[in-house]
Formats: sequence, structure tokens, C-alpha cells
Amino acid sequence: MSESEDFAKNTIKLFRTSEHSCSYLDDLQSRTLFLDPDLEYSIDLYEELTQSGFRRSGRHLYRPDCKQCHSCIPSRIPIQQFEFKRKHKRILRKNADLHIDISAAEYRQEDYDLFEKYIAARHSDGDMYPTSSTSYNDFLAVKREFSFHIRMFMDDKLVGLAVTDRLNTGLSAIYTFFDPDLDKRSLGVFGILSQIQVCQQWDLPYLYLGYWVPNCQKMDYKTDYQPIELLINRQWQNFTPE
Repeated sequence: MSESEDFAKNTIKLFRTSEHSCSYLDDLQSRTLFLDPDLEYSIDLYEELTQSGFRRSGRHLYRPDCKQCHSCIPSRIPIQQFEFKRKHKRILRKNADLHIDISAAEYRQEDYDLFEKYIAARHSDGDMYPTSSTSYNDFLAVKREFSFHIRMFMDDKLVGLAVTDRLNTGLSAIYTFFDPDLDKRSLGVFGILSQIQVCQQWDLPYLYLGYWVPNCQKMDYKTDYQPIELLINRQWQNFTPE
């Protein structure tokens, strides 16, 4: 039994899905452990499970629980040790004209319209396509006291949005989407850098980035942020890619 299950076994219910195709690695099966969806969990429980490798997706707290594979490794950036690389500074300068607005998580039509455009352009082969306002609302607009949106505007036009949770020990980056017509601005990276800056402003020690998956190209970007810590053998450890 894992540390998270040991912590939770006498206080909460955990459920496990059946096996399904892995979203990250081809030809592998995955399964997921998730918190009782009927439980109104507290921020303290959310924090405890995050420290044990859980993530939030919509109303669910979950973590991979595969039989054979353990490739999904939780990652976080230690904010005090983080240094902006030259390319990060270049991206910040490139987007210095954007206005950043921090708002409570809720459904807004212009947010959904941008999400719909992003998914159609970038992820039309994924399980979020085609989009719907209901699925968007359930995934990214859940109203909780800890969840907020970092919204990026060019003049009055919304061009990017980072869904973020505030935990006791830092921010958790849930999902970022942006205008696919503005590739040269690197708005996905800018979204992460903006969350790092919010951590600095709010004096929070970590930005939780979700799972890093070795040999999965779309997850390689996470180790571009250095230093990075990974949860290995139930301990957060510094990691430097080879």
C-alpha cells in the first residue's frame, strides 16, 4: 500500500478504474486511483494528497496506479532556487505587452471560445475533442475557494489562460491553453513563467507541474525548468536530466 493510501485508508474512500489505454506511452495500459467523488475534501487533504503524488482534474483528485509501469512521476519547481534562463527572459520580454488578470475560477464564454479554438488546433486527436461547454465547465471552471484563472490579454483580447490552484505549499498548475495563432509568443511557456512569478509574489515555495513521463516527448518540457524536484520512492528529490 502506498503512503497516500495508508494515510487515507481510515478516513476516506479511494476508487480504482479498470485498465484503459495510456495517454502518454503507446501500447501500454493504465489505471487510475481517485478520491471518492462525493467527498467534499478540504484544502488540507488536497495538500496531503498532492504531497503523495495526487493531482486534480475537475472535481477529481487522482493519481496513476498502473500494474506494471511507474513512469508518471510528480514534479515541482522549488521557487527560491529557480533561475530564469536566457530563453525564459526572452519569452517574458516578448510578452511584456500582455495584461495579466487573476480571477476566480468560473465559466466565461470568451474563455470557452479560446479553449475550443485551442483544442481544435492542437488536440483534435485527443479525448477532449470535440469540446463542449459542459465538459469545459466540469474540467476547468470548477468553483472552489483554492482555484483561480490567470488570464492573459493582448489589449482587450483574451489570448491565454492558466488554470491554477493555491495550496498551502505552493501553486498547482492544472492546465494552460492559448491562442494557437500566436505560436511565436510561446504562450504555454509564458503561462508557467507567470505562475512562477505569482509564487514569488505570494511567497509560495513550490509550483507543482504534474507528472513528468520519461520517454514521452510532450512531457519533456517540464525538466527544462531547473532545478526541478521529482517524487521518487515517496521522497521529493532534485533531478537534473542527462
